[in-house]
Amino acid sequence: MKQIDLRSDTVTLPTAEMREAMYKAEVGDDVYGEDPTVLNLEKLAAEITGKQASLFVPSGTMGNQLAAMSHTVHGEEIICEQESHVYYYEVGGLAVLSGLQTRTIVGDRGRLSPAIIEAGIRGKDIHQPQSSLIWLENTHNRAGGTFYRPDQLSAIRNTADDYSLKIHMDGARVFNAAVAQRISVKELVQHVDSVMFCLSKGLCAPVGSILAGSKEFIEKARRNRKMLGGGMRQAGILAAAGLVSLNKMVDRLAEDHDNAKRLAEGIADLGLEIDMETVQTNIVIFKVDKSKKSADKITSDLREAGILASQFGSEKIRMVTHYGITFNDINATLAALKKVIA
Repeated sequence: MKQIDLRSDTVTLPTAEMREAMYKAEVGDDVYGEDPTVLNLEKLAAEITGKQASLFVPSGTMGNQLAAMSHTVHGEEIICEQESHVYYYEVGGLAVLSGLQTRTIVGDRGRLSPAIIEAGIRGKDIHQPQSSLIWLENTHNRAGGTFYRPDQLSAIRNTADDYSLKIHMDGARVFNAAVAQRISVKELVQHVDSVMFCLSKGLCAPVGSILAGSKEFIEKARRNRKMLGGGMRQAGILAAAGLVSLNKMVDRLAEDHDNAKRLAEGIADLGLEIDMETVQTNIVIFKVDKSKKSADKITSDLREAGILASQFGSEKIRMVTHYGITFNDINATLAALKKVIA
């Protein structure tokens, strides 16, 4: 029985072209700045994002934590959406590594507006931490893959400038956000000071993420990366796959979005509760309480049918489309789900 893995786009496997590029990669010592393949990847990533420089890091979480460390000083506060990845899934790293406090705000389907950000900015009070960084997630994982538009980001930039705050974008899936809007990543991230994006999710590289920003910011991040043990040596073997990701795997993300929309429509037809407004990219989150079965029971039954999904609490399930998931896989998933909830 074929297994259909919809738990996450992190389960994607490197393409044959990536494997060949990794095998043939020209390498050197990246800590010494001598790995030509890493340098090529960082140059391309900086060009794509429109930033002065970029840094290859082992994971998206490390990229995010480096951004926090490099933008702030201990005792300050960042403003983020209440279910953002950095707050929910990064093991308290903001507090442990950067000595930061988080001010969490309820967003609209994961998105923050200038008004609610402004309401969360601390005043000049010696009893309170100083606000220093606005944190945006684009696309937003727990909100179902929702994205920011450039005009929304421009408005947030204006607010940030009014209060002399920096903006970091957790853009783990920012290429999904750009493809969905048919714009370039450069246009989408032009209003933020730094951006992290993953090569190892929808773009299919086996390992790695990119952190991009100003030259001064990346110099700080490179030093902090070394401190956290992220200074890799002959990392060009990994960076080679990332080059294929950026050159060959971006446009095909639209196929994942089409599959996600079809999956979501099928789930709605089964009578399960789903907010179709959130199905903007490749993530589908739905509630199963109407089925009178728990999310745990349904995911367990789906697993027996060869379908892997993620449980989001007692009532929600998440499914993520990605490279390797086909039109027929969506049909098979819907058929299995129909049997499970019957």
